[in-house]
Amino acid sequence: MGLNAAPSSPPVVLVVDDSPETLGMLTDALGLEGMKVVVAESGRAALSLAREIGPDIILMDAKMPGIDGFETCRILKTEMGMADIPVIFMTGFGDSEHVVNALASGGVDFVVKPVPIVELLARMRVHLANARRARSAREALDSTGRRIVVTDEKGTILWATPQASELLLKCGISVEEGSRLPWELADWLLSQKPGRAEPHILARNGKHVECRIAGEAGVAERLIRLVDRDAGTDEERLAAAFDLSMRVAEVLLWITHGKSNKEIAEILDLSPRTVNKHLEQIFNKLGVENRTAAATMSVRVLWDG
Repeated sequence: MGLNAAPSSPPVVLVVDDSPETLGMLTDALGLEGMKVVVAESGRAALSLAREIGPDIILMDAKMPGIDGFETCRILKTEMGMADIPVIFMTGFGDSEHVVNALASGGVDFVVKPVPIVELLARMRVHLANARRARSAREALDSTGRRIVVTDEKGTILWATPQASELLLKCGISVEEGSRLPWELADWLLSQKPGRAEPHILARNGKHVECRIAGEAGVAERLIRLVDRDAGTDEERLAAAFDLSMRVAEVLLWITHGKSNKEIAEILDLSPRTVNKHLEQIFNKLGVENRTAAATMSVRVLWDG
């Protein structure tokens, strides 16, 4: 069945190369795999076609007259909102500088010419699957209303959920793909160490937004969660939503983070028996029977905030 995600929706591949022989060979080979192939003989033509067709993956020649492959990829990624589309570069043998430039410009991989078709297809399978998962995760975050901004490690914005864009706009910050975080956020991001990230409070236009590194979306991507501190801390919002004491709300928050009763007791310096009592109160207040149901209700409150 080739590389198809489904027989009715074959992946669309944009092949960019100034060599008619290479274009013809790749068109035939990828077509036999059931893919829809669109070709461009220059970087400028590739930019126009990419906007028109929205390809699922791009095969990019590194060396082309006019706008070369590296600049074409950079424009696609930073100016045309196509950060999610994987770009595989085709380079000459031994061109180590090309490999560095390919990755620096936003490419995900490279193959050496003459292009080994079997190897290329294997790499395309991996990157198409990764891109589909990334799009699914992004759509899920958008639909649940989470305030998430994804940047590279230097603070260039790759994408943001509508809710995150709306909150930052209230701070006077316009969020666009390819733009940079405000200098203080970019500086904070660069200063954080893996596993020991500290939150940062952004104070602008009378708003206070807590920025937390929630994880890594990719090898060089940072996923930042925004919390509207003017709406209260997580514990305060849970306490208000379910009429809980602050201590019981803290227990609920840690349940939401997947911690066991033993772990919660250690974190909050409580006895396991006290945690159990607080858990009984949570079940009664929320009208639920188990931890999963309590965590689900908690998440709805926190994501709405």
